Amino acid sequence: MARDNSLPVRQLGRTDMQITRVGFGSWAVGGDWAFGWGEQDDRQSIAAIRHAVAGGINWIDTAAVYGLGHSEEVVAAALSTIPRSERPYVFTKGGLVSDPADRHAPPTRVGAAASLRREVEASLRRLQVERIDLYQMHWPAGDGTRLAEYWQTLLDLKREGKVGAVGLSNHNVEQLAEAEALGHVDTLQPPFSAIKREVGGAELPWCATHGTGVIVYSPMQAGLLSGSFTRARAAALPANDWRSRNGEFTGEALQRNLAVAATMGEVAERHRTSTAAVAVAWTLAWPGVTGAIVGARSADQVDGWLDAAHLSLTAADMAEIVLAIRRVGAGSGPAMPE
Repeated sequence: MARDNSLPVRQLGRTDMQITRVGFGSWAVGGDWAFGWGEQDDRQSIAAIRHAVAGGINWIDTAAVYGLGHSEEVVAAALSTIPRSERPYVFTKGGLVSDPADRHAPPTRVGAAASLRREVEASLRRLQVERIDLYQMHWPAGDGTRLAEYWQTLLDLKREGKVGAVGLSNHNVEQLAEAEALGHVDTLQPPFSAIKREVGGAELPWCATHGTGVIVYSPMQAGLLSGSFTRARAAALPANDWRSRNGEFTGEALQRNLAVAATMGEVAERHRTSTAAVAVAWTLAWPGVTGAIVGARSADQVDGWLDAAHLSLTAADMAEIVLAIRRVGAGSGPAMPE
């Protein structure tokens, strides 16, 4: 369908950023690493990012660990030809440190202040910016650094002007409350989809109450709810694609997940849109969710979900999807908002 490049926006928490309902996710474009999606074509990745921005998307999410910095470099390359006044917001994350000598070794969760500061400087350099619009702690630290310590580091970075806003990714409601006592949590970035629904119970309501913006990741559950995934495709995933080792992509779990995707496809037909757009719109229908991060590795994939920026599901649509989730027993967590 024809569309202009002005997309609906929402305020991101208490920040001054008005973001589109969907943003471009740069996990996959990082290429081959411990939790990578296999080898990628940088030219296609750059084209996909530029296509998303041309379509009205005004924010990009990445992380230092994606491809050991390569994702950030690809984002910078994609934005280099766009006038600075027209560039999207760029969000990135730190706190996961990889071993450059073994890119396939799982990264270490590090919260030490000196390490986080090194990461911020490296991200600024790779992204070729003077300030990061939103900087997030990727996971709770695993090196013994207390939450109060690493959260204070992020608050200090914001005060110093290195970053514009600070948030937490993959943190629970108790951790959010502990951080909030020190300084406001601008954003939360949790996994959320019709399959992985746990944060709908506590974290989303907490964020709505405390003015914390929420940008969810994997709203299509890494492609399972895209409408183009099949059992054959799951079986053919290469060994260097992390999904080949994930339980949601095998056996009875895969069958249940594809059944939910099929129901979303029926909803999509009524709206004359894609299954992918419905899967993303499902997450956006939940109170507290500001925007959804959606990945793409080609311009065609962007076109597959961009309609989600406009799409509003009806109560009947949501009820039909909830019924499918409950009928097949897919995923975990609340199936609908209270």
